[in-house]
Amino acid sequence: MNAAETWRRWLLALPSVTVIMLFSILPLGVVLAYSFLTPGDFGNVKWIFSTDGWFSVLFERDIFDDTVTVSDAHLTILMRSIGLSLATTLLTLIFGLPTAWFIATRPAGQRGFWLFLITIPFWTNLLVRTIAVQEMIRSEGVFNRILLALGIIDEPLQMMFTNFAVLLGMAYVFLPLMVLPVYAAIEKFDFRLAEASYDLYASRLYCLRRVILPLVRPGIIAGSILVFVPSLGAYVTPRIMGGGKSMMLGNLIEMQFGQGRNWPLGAALAITLTLLVLVALIWYTKITSGKKERNHG
Repeated sequence: MNAAETWRRWLLALPSVTVIMLFSILPLGVVLAYSFLTPGDFGNVKWIFSTDGWFSVLFERDIFDDTVTVSDAHLTILMRSIGLSLATTLLTLIFGLPTAWFIATRPAGQRGFWLFLITIPFWTNLLVRTIAVQEMIRSEGVFNRILLALGIIDEPLQMMFTNFAVLLGMAYVFLPLMVLPVYAAIEKFDFRLAEASYDLYASRLYCLRRVILPLVRPGIIAGSILVFVPSLGAYVTPRIMGGGKSMMLGNLIEMQFGQGRNWPLGAALAITLTLLVLVALIWYTKITSGKKERNHG
């Protein structure tokens, strides 16, 4: 490749590189810089170098004797965020895989209709969808009314402002992100392979485990990443469904930039969240690249 061709390609890529620099890398750099500064008196930052923001992510110092202890609150929120994100991913997979299989096995003329139904929730605002779930599980909501009418319970169940409520809300919100990539993988599946496994006396479970799942695995991994990443940084759903009892990382970051007025800590937490997402994406890349190498081998 000669120099003129190289320059031409760089010029063609210049608009997209500029957009990435201005709207992605530059803001991230500002957040990173803020994480090494000193909190201002009423928010903002003082341009004095400090590592207290990063120190406070997992540790806290006693105001009386300066003893250092692990920040139980931050660690609990971090573990809750990871746990609920993993649970959301698993729950959406449990419901999303059969849904995607059902759509993919419909006649070709009907699949568009079922996909249309799956994408309808994207037409509404995330806040509206979350409030809809809230109306279903609150004390006077649909679920409790049905259970009371059937005589299963004597008094309404308290489901709001719990980890269960947050999990249910996020699973509902992010379910389409699991269904669509899994459907794309199943649609490419050659169903003659399943028929061949049945001809060789394989059970349905064995066929699912050894034939179907390995071939649709890329779609499952892609859907899992698409669900896990936004779940980890979710803010609206945990704020509404969990209240102040089931706070997640997104809520903690917002609190530091708001009423906490500790922007360096908020920035450090934001970078921590970004690193967690980066680890998940690296894991996804290694899994998919390893799978391709084994297939070519």
